[in-house]
Amino acid sequence: MERGERIDWTAAGWEELAPRVGRVRLPGWDCTTGLVVGDGAALLIDTGSSLREGSRLRADVRRLLTPHGRVTHIALTHPHFDHVFGTAAFAGVEVYGAVGVDAVFAHGADALRSDAVGHGLDEDLAGEASDLLVTPHHRVCGEWTLDLGGGLQVLLANVGPAHSGHDLAVLVPGIAGAPEIVFCGDLVEESGEPQAGSDAAPRQWPAALDRLVALGGEDAVYVPGHGSVVNAGFVREQRATLAARFGVS
Repeated sequence: MERGERIDWTAAGWEELAPRVGRVRLPGWDCTTGLVVGDGAALLIDTGSSLREGSRLRADVRRLLTPHGRVTHIALTHPHFDHVFGTAAFAGVEVYGAVGVDAVFAHGADALRSDAVGHGLDEDLAGEASDLLVTPHHRVCGEWTLDLGGGLQVLLANVGPAHSGHDLAVLVPGIAGAPEIVFCGDLVEESGEPQAGSDAAPRQWPAALDRLVALGGEDAVYVPGHGSVVNAGFVREQRATLAARFGVS
């Protein structure tokens, strides 16, 4: 897209968060996928729960960015099926994840498939996606600045373990006067209680939320893995709830 060209997010059923930043809430598990558009590059944040969903997202991006636009980078917020199973629908894309996601995919594909089926995903769709898991090409330890062109630099921050063993947050700087945006993955959930599965590190989760607020600040928009966008106050309230739930300060 040309610099300054406006994206019609609503035409594809997406929600505009800021100029060049949008997200969609996918059906089924109400899982968020985000898109950040630079000059000649576009970052997709999470890829949905199946290759079918990934293909839908790929088509959405083409519609949003004109027929010649495409995803060039993918950031996976954590290795749960509803956030990663659509990645193989995107060819030739640079994939980023927290250090350790590669080991989960190498040794835990069967567990991911079982978890997906247990949550209601069709067995064939789950098997197809687990067989074609895309291991991140870039493993984020600490922070990684991703240049999307046109002066837009996005920060990938490894803030886990917390909700999972390998949690990645994405910080988008304020664009054209809009607030900063933090894509939280499932570190923050608005449409239901935060879920702590067998791979969670619950005693470290409150500290991860402290890190999110430190990254984004008081005026940022925080995008949960599931549900409506929230503010810093909501994140702090969820932090207090989790701290009480897991008995940490």
